[in-house]
Amino acid sequence: MKFQRDREKELDSIWWVLRIALGLGPFLAGLDKFFNVLTDWSMYLSPLAQKVLPIDPRVFMRGVGVMEMIVGAAILTRWTRLGSWVATGWLVAIAANLVTTGMFFDLAVRDLEIAVAAFALARLTEVRQAALAGAGARRPLGQGLSSASL
Repeated sequence: MKFQRDREKELDSIWWVLRIALGLGPFLAGLDKFFNVLTDWSMYLSPLAQKVLPIDPRVFMRGVGVMEMIVGAAILTRWTRLGSWVATGWLVAIAANLVTTGMFFDLAVRDLEIAVAAFALARLTEVRQAALAGAGARRPLGQGLSSASL
């Protein structure tokens, strides 16, 4: 029993590290789309995308920033699983955009690796939720899981 509790603690610490990193990263990058402190984000927009967009690339990137902040906030709150799945797809799309620029291949690879981490968080959250639901079903009436354990 102690071995199982130790394993659960280890998995829980992995889950928290991924959750915080994959929640704060998109949120802060999204916020920076409005200030361009880290970089000029519009330079990463594919020329192909710029041709088809009916708006200025800076305005488009601010919209991207809003979406990134929503995804980051979802991961940090009760919608971790959903936010992680969205982040997975979002990061693959970003990598595809970067490849179509004809440069930034290193960033595309990095974003694909972060997408793998988001996928891992989504799957780990599913397993964790199932385990918590199972543990709640085995508890005596009135001893449900705390919201902190979700």
